[in-house]
Amino acid sequence: MATISKYQISTGATLYRVRYRSPSGAQTDKRGFATKRAAETFATSVESSKLRGEYVAPALGRATVGDLAADWLARKEQATAPSNYRMIESAWRVHVAPRWSAVSVAGVDVLGIESWVAGMVRSGSGATTVLRAHGVLSGILADAVKGRRIVGNPARGIENLPRKAGKRRVYLSADDVGRLAGEAGEHRTLVLVLAYCGIRWGEAIALRVRDIEFLRRRLSISENAVQLGVDHAVGPTKGRKARSVPVAGFVLDGLSAQCRGKGAGDLVFPAPGGGYLPRPKSGRGWFAAAAARAGVQAITPHDLRHTCASLSVAAGVNVLALQRMLGHTSAKVTLDTYSDLFDSDLDAVGVTLDARYSPRLWAQRGHGVGTAPPNSHENALYLG
Repeated sequence: MATISKYQISTGATLYRVRYRSPSGAQTDKRGFATKRAAETFATSVESSKLRGEYVAPALGRATVGDLAADWLARKEQATAPSNYRMIESAWRVHVAPRWSAVSVAGVDVLGIESWVAGMVRSGSGATTVLRAHGVLSGILADAVKGRRIVGNPARGIENLPRKAGKRRVYLSADDVGRLAGEAGEHRTLVLVLAYCGIRWGEAIALRVRDIEFLRRRLSISENAVQLGVDHAVGPTKGRKARSVPVAGFVLDGLSAQCRGKGAGDLVFPAPGGGYLPRPKSGRGWFAAAAARAGVQAITPHDLRHTCASLSVAAGVNVLALQRMLGHTSAKVTLDTYSDLFDSDLDAVGVTLDARYSPRLWAQRGHGVGTAPPNSHENALYLG
């Protein structure tokens, strides 16, 4: 049990000290209490936290957010794609470190975080920027919880986090894609691959001749080339899993011509001077120019991935096959991302139920009025 003793300081004032043992059995103390009541309150809280298994050594809580950030960032650099880490590191350096680096983890509180979030929003930071910065701080504080430096993560449950607005999704028709590919010149096959295979831009420009399985009509997608400034960082796909993507015959014909004269390790879509093909510039690159000539709405190369999902659903491709094709982690992700593409399925449900259970149609098929369709007790209410 904690013990309380008093002592005098050089000014002659009397203060109180609390001596107690940590859960490990080490003797420790905390001094400087102005009243015995304050010392007793602290002693009670220490013993209660030990019983609940929530004891945190005060010295551990004095570590600053900046002290813990280095290790957290190092782990993120190993575990995430270079492009993703670049945004995380930038969020730490620009938004988190100036406010929190010198603050002890025990000194971070909910109200302080909410005030910081509100300040970023007032300064004009977008929802994505604010959410990323908050995520970085929350991740570092989660480390502090695991290291038993603080009892709980004060970044959890923040009430004033902004919500990201849903992005406008563009779907081209097959005719639109055909015109766009026709206007893309030397990039015609690349446009077809993006629109009918649904792979990401970085996956397309990282594609090598050996990744095309002509006999199986498949693409083996295992690498992603992400542009960082003028350079590219090559690593695993976004989901960090290789996948096999089906290729339509007419797209495969274009790929065959694209690969003519190349070795197995050569890039299928290289830059004119060699190396990885840069992403076309918005508004004034070859892609935007081709879209303008084709008379299609303003789009980005990534919109062709959405177009692939739309064309696949329209062609009757099931959700599980589409999920594997796009490289989503689960069919739920596919359904959540492209829920608008399945609105016609809801219409079909109503038509199907009407055809199966409508009393009017049931009677028209020669069944007597007054008899209900099978498994439909409720329909008896509608029969004369």
